[in-house]
Parts: sequence; structure tokens; C-alpha cells
Amino acid sequence: MATFGNLSDRLAETFKNLRTKGKLSAADVDGTVREIRRALLDADVALEVVKDFTGKVRERALGDEVSKALNPAQQVVQIVNDELITILGGQQRRLEFAKKPPTIIMLAGLQGAGKTTLAGKLAKWLAKDGHTPLLVAADLQRPNAVTQLEVVARQAGVAVYAPEPGNGVGDPVKVARDGVKYALQKVHDVVIVDTAGRLGVDAELMKQAANIRKAIDPDEVLFVIDAMIGQDAVATAKAFQDGVDFTGVVLTKLDGDARGGAALSVASLTGRPIMFASTGEGLDDFEPFHPDRMAGRILDLGDILTLIEQAQGAFDEDEARKVAEKFATDTFTLDDFLGQMQQLRNMGSIKKMMSMLPGAGAMKAQLENFDEREIVRTEAIIQSMTKLERTTPKLLNGSRRLRIAKGSGSSVTEVNQLVQRFEQAAKMMKTVAKGGMPNIPGMGPIPGAGYGGKPKVAQKKKGSKSGNPAKRAADNAAIASGIKPVGDTASADAAGSGFGLGLGSGAQPGKGKAGGPTEEEMAALQKMLGR
Repeated sequence: MATFGNLSDRLAETFKNLRTKGKLSAADVDGTVREIRRALLDADVALEVVKDFTGKVRERALGDEVSKALNPAQQVVQIVNDELITILGGQQRRLEFAKKPPTIIMLAGLQGAGKTTLAGKLAKWLAKDGHTPLLVAADLQRPNAVTQLEVVARQAGVAVYAPEPGNGVGDPVKVARDGVKYALQKVHDVVIVDTAGRLGVDAELMKQAANIRKAIDPDEVLFVIDAMIGQDAVATAKAFQDGVDFTGVVLTKLDGDARGGAALSVASLTGRPIMFASTGEGLDDFEPFHPDRMAGRILDLGDILTLIEQAQGAFDEDEARKVAEKFATDTFTLDDFLGQMQQLRNMGSIKKMMSMLPGAGAMKAQLENFDEREIVRTEAIIQSMTKLERTTPKLLNGSRRLRIAKGSGSSVTEVNQLVQRFEQAAKMMKTVAKGGMPNIPGMGPIPGAGYGGKPKVAQKKKGSKSGNPAKRAADNAAIASGIKPVGDTASADAAGSGFGLGLGSGAQPGKGKAGGPTEEEMAALQKMLGR
């Protein structure tokens, strides 16, 4: 989440300095709060919000919950997390649907905030839940706004109502009113009305938006705000709240590299919850806003719940069960590997998914250097193989690999690396499927973990290594006869015989102590030597 990247880095550095302290003094708390204040102000968070936030953090940090904590630094992080959740709205707020359809949702905001694209994202998200949304093109002012909405609706696979060409032609209030009637006739249970915006707040914009609201009486009015707008976000939000009023906020362009902290102030200053967040240009880059999860991302604590939800939406449960069975029975093929890669791509950006992991801030450089097109290149290599080669990778000799490399526009080295990765993945997942713990390269074995099977014990090569030819022959003959060979000259006593029958300290011949030979072994040896 690039918008809050700098804020995350600053806060992480602040908490890092706390971890070396076993007990926090008032000076330590004041220093930490001062750094948090600077980080929030640098991120463009409104001054009023910063004062309230840091005041509550300081009050709680100096209280008993920190002084009596086993780990004061972690307790301070928890306090900051709690207060961040509060300024982000506290609880998640869901859409409220009308008891009698259609549910009418009106979008409002400045021009360039991303209302039209958001209308398509919201419609597609609702369609996945079984709704039948209708997009209404009531933005008749911006050039080609109607055409853009029609294109977005087609991409999202939803219906659109656009009776007017736009570009300054038509009455937006009438279009909005007629759009609701059209939805009733065509049995659409949700109506999303895209309204016009301006480059800045003006009386004409507010009058038109207020007239549309009065005409259609929407169940939800969503204020769409650009997360990169800066300090002007607060003034704009208050102007729309006074002129039109809104029931919820949608943050767009959270994938940008601006400071974006002003967007965090909107919920706190307007008293209206942030309901959705747009995290990219694609129609699937859209998600419900969870204050607790967003706070976790900002503090680099991860967002595992959202990651799981995305995985559940992209992966088919029956298919996953079949793949697990293939892992267990060692029948996993490159075709299955390709299917898993494609499902992974359907989850969205790999970088975004990795950024949801706890501690992802420490991997920022690696994430930035990751090439999303690697999956496409992998698909090309596998698709250049024959059906037999995919099911039996052992057939891939040098000439076949050269043909595959030419067919996929890659090198033989890349083909070799893919096959190697596939074999490692199949081996690791087979171990996991059998209840073991894979030995991940570079990490070493995990203490106490099983590895899906008994380790192979290397058997020592049998045979004497003595430098004395006569003794070597005697030892080898004794081994062949099933008799334990006697010690070699290296362990012999200074007074031992030439055959290395060392008696050891305090050992007596024939007693079998201290590693010496027993009477039976001595008799067998005498017999073998012909004595």
C-alpha cells in the first residue's frame, strides 16, 4: 500500500527504538509521541486529528497498562494500533440495502477522484454477491463521461442506462430519476448513479448534486475522495457534507505514492465511515474498508484476513482437494502446476498480496524488484511443452528443452530453472501432504519437525583399513565369518602385539574389557591364522 508507505516506515523506526528498553520512562513516552506526531504531520494528517490522536496515546502510554506490561514496547504499539482504528472509523460499516428494491446508491465527489471507474468496480463487486446492479450515466458534463461509463459497464459485465450523449447535453436530474424507473421495470435490485464533478467545490456543483439527491432519495450517498489530494481533502469533505451530505466515504488511488494521510482524517472529522477502498486501476482492485486491517497495514502488522479472503475467492475448493490428493500420491504434473499459477494470478497483484504479510516493510526492496510478468513467462514455457512432456518431465532431454525455449521465447536456462522449481515444489508439497515439515532451502532443518519419512542412515563401508597387509587380510576374513574385527594398531597398547590386539589400560587378555577381544574371538583368530 504505497500511499501510507512513508508513514509506515516512520512509525516502524519509532517503535524499533523502543524495543531495546525493558521499562519506559516518561521521557521515553514523550519522545515516542513526539516522533509519532511528526510522522503523522509529514503524512498530511489533519492537525486537529494529530493532536487528539497523540494526546490519547500519551495518556494511555503513561498509564498502568504500559508500566505493568511485561513488554512495554509491544503495549505501546498496541495502543497506537487501537487509536489508529478509532480515527479510521472504529467499526466496519456495510452497505445498507433497501427493504424494497432497488437499493439506490449515489456517487459524489470532485472531478478526477475516480467516480466513474469506481461505479464499475462497485457494480462488479455487487454482481459477485448475486445482485443485479444498473449503472446510470448522470454525469452529462465531463467530456466522454457517458462513453467511459458504458465501457466500464461492459468490462464489469453489468447493465447501463445512458439515454443522453452527455458532453453538456441533457438534464442529469431527469436521467437519474428515469434510471430508477428503468431499474424497476428491468428488475435490477441495485442502482448506482454516477454524478458530475468539478475541479473544485462550487455552488453549481452542490446545487446539481443536491437536486439529484432530492429526486431519487438514495439509500446510500458515497463520497468518493482521492487519497492523494492532500490537506484539501478535509475541506472538500466538509463542503460536500454541508451541501449534499453523504453516508459513507470511498478512498481511491491508495496505490499511489503520495503521502495520503489527509484521507485518514476524513472519517474522524466528518463522523462518516470509510466504507470502501480502491487499490488499483483494475476493476478487481476494490475491497471493503476494515479500519482494524488498515491500521495493521500501516503499522506493518500485516493483513492476513484480507489475504485469506482473496485466496478463497480465487481458488476452487474442489480443485484444491484434487491437487492435494495428487501431491500425496506423487501424481502432480506440470499441467497442475500451470493451473495453480493461473489461480494465483487471478488473486491479483503478487506484490499487493506480499505486502499484506506481517513484516512486509522489511522486504520493500525485494517486492519492488519483483517482476509480475514472471508468471506469464512461466505459462509460456509450460504451454510450449507437449501433453506427454507436461505429465512426464523426465522426458525433457537437451533437444526437447531447446525446442521449448525457442517456442516460448525464453532460454534453455530458464526452462531448466522452471523444471527445477517444479520438482522442488512437488517434493515439498508431497512432504506437507504426508504431514511432514518441508526442509526449505536456505533455512535448514526445523528442530523437532518431521520430514514425512525416516531419514536414510548412511551405512559404513565394511572392511579393514589397516595399513598392515597381514592384519587387513585377517580382519576382512573375520568380517566375512561374522566375527567382530579386533582393534587396529592405532588403538593398540605400547606393549601390544604386531596384530594390534591392544589390551587397553588395566585390561586383561580374554576378559573382554576396555574393548579387548573375548576368549571366543581369540580362539577363532588362532584357528583362522592356522595356529
